[in-house]
Amino acid sequence: MKKLFTEINIKNLKIKNRVCIPPMVVPVAEDGYVTSSNVERYKELAKGGPGLIIQEATCINEDGKLAEKQIGIWSDDQVEGLRKIVDAVHEEGCPIFVQIHHAGVVGISEEPLCPSPYEFNGYGRKVVGREMTLEDIKSVQNDYIEAARRAYEAGYDGIELHGCHGYLICQFLNKRVNKRNDEYGKNPENFVIEILEGIRKVTPKEFIVGIRLGGFEPAIEDGIHYAKIFEQQGIDFLDVSYGFSNGQEINVGEDYKYSNAVYAAERIKKEVSVPVFAVDGINSGDMAEAILNETNVDLVDIARGALINPNWANDAREGKDTGKCLRCSKCAWFGLSKACPGRAIFSRNNA
Repeated sequence: MKKLFTEINIKNLKIKNRVCIPPMVVPVAEDGYVTSSNVERYKELAKGGPGLIIQEATCINEDGKLAEKQIGIWSDDQVEGLRKIVDAVHEEGCPIFVQIHHAGVVGISEEPLCPSPYEFNGYGRKVVGREMTLEDIKSVQNDYIEAARRAYEAGYDGIELHGCHGYLICQFLNKRVNKRNDEYGKNPENFVIEILEGIRKVTPKEFIVGIRLGGFEPAIEDGIHYAKIFEQQGIDFLDVSYGFSNGQEINVGEDYKYSNAVYAAERIKKEVSVPVFAVDGINSGDMAEAILNETNVDLVDIARGALINPNWANDAREGKDTGKCLRCSKCAWFGLSKACPGRAIFSRNNA
C-alpha cells in the first residue's frame, strides 16, 4: 500500500492519501435542504479515513433534479445546512468538494431541458427534452456559477462539475445527443468553459474546480479531446467515469484487467498533467494500489466499497478485510440498507 497511502496535492490542498469517496446520491434531503441524516452520513464517511470526499450530486436549480429528495444548492438559504456537512467532515481532518449538478433530460422535471430535442426512455419514463434556447443556456450557466459561489461560502474546499452519467453537461458533450447547429453544437465544450470562467470570477484563485468527465463521449477519443481542452482552460482535476449511457462506444480489449472506466482514466492520464481519478470495480486495497501503480492515475474512487464499509480506508491501511460489493442486479443498499448482502456478509465476518 505504498502509493495508496501517500499524500498528493490538488492545487494547494493537501490530500493525505489517494482514496476518494466519490459522489453517491442518498436522497434524504427535505425540499432541497440538508437534514441531520445527510450530516451524519458524511461524518461517518470522514471518520473512515479517506483522503477526500466529494459530496453527492447537489442540484443547481429545482428544475434540474434527479430525485425529489436530492440536496440543493440553488438558494442562499441552503448554505447554512451545507456548511454543517462541511464542518462535520473537516472536524475529522478530511477535505470535501461538492459535486454541482443539473440532470437535463434524464431528470424528474415534466418538461426537462436538453441541448437538442432528445427522446429519453429510462427510469420508468419516456420524455422528450425541450431544446434549450440561448437564454436557457445563459440562465443555467449562471445557476452553476452561483452554486459554486455558495459552495465557497459554505466552506467547501472545491467543486466538481457533474459532466458524466447522462446529465446535462454530458448531454452537451455527446454528439449523439447534442445536435445543435450553433456554437454550443459545433464547440460543445464552450458550455463548460463559460461556466468555468464565471466560477473563477466569483471564487478566489485557490478554490478548486474540477469535472467528472465521461471517458467515452461517445468514444474514448472524445473523452481525451475534452480532457485536454479543459486542462488548457485551467481545470484542476479530472474525475473520469462513464458518459451518456445510450451513446457510448466502448472498445476495450477483453484482456484489460480492470473496468472500462479505469481504462478511460488511464488513457486520459497519458494526455494530461492534472490529477486524474479512476473509478468502478475497485474492491480491495490491493487492487487500488495496483491501479495507481500500473495506470499512473492519481486517486482512486471507492464508491460501493464505502457503502459496504464506511471505514474502508482505515481498514485497507491496516491490511484488514474491507468488504466487497456483490453487484446485485438491483442495488439492495439504496433505501434498503439492512438487506444489502455485501454489507451483511462484511458485518458477519467482522463481528
